[in-house]
Amino acid sequence: MGRATAHPDHRLISSEDVHGTDVIGAAEDVIGEIDHLLIEKMSGRVAYAVMSFGGILGLAHSHYPIPWTALKYDAKAGGYRTGITVEQLRNAPEFSDDSWTDRAWEVRTHEHYDAPAYWGR
Repeated sequence: MGRATAHPDHRLISSEDVHGTDVIGAAEDVIGEIDHLLIEKMSGRVAYAVMSFGGILGLAHSHYPIPWTALKYDAKAGGYRTGITVEQLRNAPEFSDDSWTDRAWEVRTHEHYDAPAYWGR
C-alpha cells in the first residue's frame, strides 16, 4: 500500500500524496488506504476521506467515507491512524450517492465514528 510523501517541515500535503496512503486501525493493522478526499466547496475543508478496501475484511462495499476528523497523520508510520475498528466499518450507516446531500446521514456517520463534525468547526 502507499505512503504519504514525508515533508517534516511542511504543514501541507498534496492530495496526490494522500491518495494510496495507509489507514491504520484501532488494532494497529492496516485497514485500508485513502482512495480520494471529499472537500467542502465553499470552505475548502476536507470533510471525508474515502477509504478503499479492495475486497478485504469481508465488507460489502469497497469504498467507505470516513470523517476526516477521525484520522490523524503519523509521520513515523507514514500513514493515517484512526481508532476505527473493522466492526465499526461493517456497521457504518448505509451509504449511497444521495448521502452527500443528507445532513442526517452525515450526523449519523460522525456520531458512529465518534468524530467531530466538519461543518461546526
